[in-house]
Amino acid sequence: MSENTVREKTTENKMGIMPMPKLMLTMGLPMIVSMIVQAFYNIVDSFFVSRITDGQLENMGEYAVNALTLAFPVQLLIIAVGVGTGVGINALLSRSLGEKNFERAGKIAGNAIFIGICTYVVFLLFGIFGTQAFLKSQTSDPIALGMADEYLSICCVLSFGAVGSMIFEKLLQGTGRTVPSTIAQLAGAVTNIVLDPVLIYGLGFFPKMGIKGAAYATVIGQILTMVMGAIFHFRLNKEIPGGFGYFKPQRGIIGDIYRIGIPDIIIQALMSVMTYGLNIILGGISQSTVTAYGIYYKIQQFVFFAAFGMNNTIIPVVSFNYGKGDKKRVSQSIKYGMLYTLALMLFGLIGLQIFAEQICGVFALSAQTEKLCIYAIRIVTLGYLFAGANIAYQGIFQALDHGISSLVLSLIRLLIIPLPTAFALTYAAEEEKIVWAAVPFGELIGFIAALIIMAKINKQIKLKD
Repeated sequence: MSENTVREKTTENKMGIMPMPKLMLTMGLPMIVSMIVQAFYNIVDSFFVSRITDGQLENMGEYAVNALTLAFPVQLLIIAVGVGTGVGINALLSRSLGEKNFERAGKIAGNAIFIGICTYVVFLLFGIFGTQAFLKSQTSDPIALGMADEYLSICCVLSFGAVGSMIFEKLLQGTGRTVPSTIAQLAGAVTNIVLDPVLIYGLGFFPKMGIKGAAYATVIGQILTMVMGAIFHFRLNKEIPGGFGYFKPQRGIIGDIYRIGIPDIIIQALMSVMTYGLNIILGGISQSTVTAYGIYYKIQQFVFFAAFGMNNTIIPVVSFNYGKGDKKRVSQSIKYGMLYTLALMLFGLIGLQIFAEQICGVFALSAQTEKLCIYAIRIVTLGYLFAGANIAYQGIFQALDHGISSLVLSLIRLLIIPLPTAFALTYAAEEEKIVWAAVPFGELIGFIAALIIMAKINKQIKLKD
């Protein structure tokens, strides 16, 4: 049997033949678990640092949580660049395998690793030279500023684990191997959870490192995930040819990756911009409001990251079948991807509404900050179904090679509508809790725009012939 025949049988995989409801679940569940695991990195840090104590300073834990909130936009940006680049890799790799173009698939994988190295260098330089200026734009509090700088510098300088883990995750997902990538993510998350109290509080023979310990626990977990992801990729992705020749940078391949990926990078980065903007707007109300938003945002990541996991399923499945020219399966993948995403968001909405007080009570917050966090959950979750539809539509647009449409949708729901609305509400509303309404309002307007965009795309490609 020839090598090409073996590869053809290998790649005539579940994305092209398995019944769509089962396919979306079997591929989606590991990706959902993987994305939820990602959320642990930030929420676990917040849980443990909220309990940092200092005999000379009251509410030291709340200062620490505030510091993580100030640093969070950059962490989101690292994720944005890694995930956005990965989306381009994922879609391009899946399409090449669907077309049985194995040589191109090898070049895509090699150039993906090269791009990851270049991305890390950028964040390394920012970690050395840029963190102070960034943090000072959000606060003048010397305690929060100092702690945020300690945490963020470590996360940026050692960000090769975060970037690399996302690159290898997408290479595995692009071939339909979602379970190994999930195993790697789980290993990193468990490592982070175990190391957080050890390094923050100085358990056993380890020194007490405070907020620096949280940063080191995070990056060590990310590095482990990257190493395991690399091992799985090189051992399991047999249909992708390897060798040093495939690592040679090729302008055409890199251009194709970013043609698909740049809109998603911008889309993901808009979450960072939105968080940064809201930090500044909410800072005009009080630091407690900023801290409450930071805690809420990390809580909601468990729901949104689950939806992103289904989004990561939609992209390769739609792309694979779009590359094959199988319009029926493309339509089915859009239908079931949307249904499962909405189900996840509905489950999150109900759970957070019911258990808002108990969840916020887990963190060592002041009574005022905890109250503000509960308000945020109660109000923002009202837009979750619109948000779920928007997230699904973003993946659909990208998979159908309409990345700009996905970008337009994200601009509407994350920037154009919520930030001006939040700014206006801080002055127009008598109660500070009303400011949270800006977020679900942005999702509602985004949903209306998504329906219009999808109708236009469907006319162009005529999925329902």
